[in-house]
Amino acid sequence: MNHTIADTAVHASRAKITMQYKWGISEALFRRLLYFAGLILVVLLAAIFFSLAIASFPALRQFGFSFLIGKTWDPVRGEFGAFAFLVGTLMSSFMALLISTVFSLPVSIFLGEYFRHGNVSTFMKSVIELLAGIPSVIYGFWGLFLLVPLVRALETKLGVAPQGVGIFTSSLVLAVMIIPYASSIGTEVISLVPSDLKEAALSLGATRFEVIRKIVLPYAYSGIFAGILLALGRALGETMAVTMVIGNSNFLPKSIFSPGNTMASIIANEFTEATGSLYLASLIELALVLFIVTTIINISGKLIIRKMSTGK
Repeated sequence: MNHTIADTAVHASRAKITMQYKWGISEALFRRLLYFAGLILVVLLAAIFFSLAIASFPALRQFGFSFLIGKTWDPVRGEFGAFAFLVGTLMSSFMALLISTVFSLPVSIFLGEYFRHGNVSTFMKSVIELLAGIPSVIYGFWGLFLLVPLVRALETKLGVAPQGVGIFTSSLVLAVMIIPYASSIGTEVISLVPSDLKEAALSLGATRFEVIRKIVLPYAYSGIFAGILLALGRALGETMAVTMVIGNSNFLPKSIFSPGNTMASIIANEFTEATGSLYLASLIELALVLFIVTTIINISGKLIIRKMSTGK
């Protein structure tokens, strides 16, 4: 009897050791797979950077740093400067970010705090997902046929040349396009605020508005900022919608109502027309600059989020 019990215990122990060994092998293989996937992403990122750098080398050698501060873009005379497009990209993107934040933050609070469940929440989330899924060319046509006449009427009242297209119009279109990205992340972060904190504040006599202002937003502000950062990255790289309403001017914009170009829109407009090697290399260098600007903004945003979250 005792011998049988001992044999059973030995077999159970061996089975347990065998299972642990198999799980250990599976976990090691899975860990290596994850490392390999991460390495592939790093390699792809490096490949994109070096391929753009190599293809744009003739322009880099010809113009050097003056490419970034040059204000003239004249393919006929062989003069290429990216400053006007850099300014147009930053102006339209950050203006769109400011406009979208005014709407995305209230939407996030509305869905994350007031209507977390029910038909209203389901309907609003479906609308937001639909806005995120609409092709950019549709936004471009919408801006061209609806926003351009409205902006032209506004410019007439303000005494500005009534062109309709320009930096301001493209910022409005971009703002509508990036609202879903910021509001979706903001909604999820606000809905994750612990109920105990809010209930404690309410039990002390705080109003609903004070709870949102002093508890919810301070707790969730790093996540809200992450959503805004994602929206900014979306705005920086938008091409088609911006190309249709920005005016496609290669000159430095003098005001928010002036026509302009972004780095993405000038590439889309002129890449098929680039005949000379220097012309093509200059357009690819614009793509390289856009890649670097986007990377810098994303890394800066990550550092800001980390500082907000940890205080270090």
